[in-house]
Amino acid sequence: MDPDRASSRLAPGSGHPRGDRASHRASHPEGDPGGDRASHPEGDPGGDRVSHPGGEDLAREAGIVFYDPALLQRALTHRSYVNEHPKVLEDNERLEFLGDACLDMSSAAYLFQRFPELDEGELTRLRSSLVRTEQLAEFARELQLGEAVLLGRGEAASGGRQRLALLCDVFEAFIGAIYLDGGQQAVADFMEPRFQRAVTRAMDDGSLVDPRSRLQIWAQAQLNATPRYSTVETSGPDHAREFTVEVEVGQALRSRGHGRSKQEAAQDAAARALVDLGQTSGAS
Repeated sequence: MDPDRASSRLAPGSGHPRGDRASHRASHPEGDPGGDRASHPEGDPGGDRVSHPGGEDLAREAGIVFYDPALLQRALTHRSYVNEHPKVLEDNERLEFLGDACLDMSSAAYLFQRFPELDEGELTRLRSSLVRTEQLAEFARELQLGEAVLLGRGEAASGGRQRLALLCDVFEAFIGAIYLDGGQQAVADFMEPRFQRAVTRAMDDGSLVDPRSRLQIWAQAQLNATPRYSTVETSGPDHAREFTVEVEVGQALRSRGHGRSKQEAAQDAAARALVDLGQTSGAS
């Protein structure tokens, strides 16, 4: 993939190489999703269209310009619509498969690069939170994909546009279309700010990341600093040692924690520091 093409595609208003668009449309005559959609205006008997911006307008508002709009139309075509419109030859399920893999890769790469202090288990838990059905459905709602997707009458009447699984699927298909149109870097550029917002929300769940890692993430993001830990006291007999560890964050905040090991005491110090910073509801 030409890197210039991949990078420029995220700029609203960018031009489209006409050769790509023409060649793809030529391979999808009247039966492609774009052609069928154009032939069914808002009042068509299928009843699946609602008042919303066109697919390309919707993508452009999200900062995406498709070189090949037929990919976008396919991403927004549910199988229930294909069942009711025989001229439409492809639904979005293959793009959904591709987008699922792209999201796994882009989320893993984002977390690996963004959080060098997290171990494998914490990275895995965070990645799961980024690509779970509920989160992908939320991304779809932000883009208004539920309003844009082409549905059959039955699916639309049964509330398909609000169904979490359907919204998740159409978002994955949308990502698959971005990948085919602009490459993995285009997917990464599109998803990075969305992953960043989702990670911030996920950090509110203390079960995903331990206190020491959460404190380091906060300190790096807010202060561009790394917390410093030091053992300030050791007490008790050899078989029942208790350690006191102090953590210093920036120039002002110091918190102490206690534990049967230095690691446990450091976690307790970090938890108390998070309380002092208003980043959690209580120390561990």
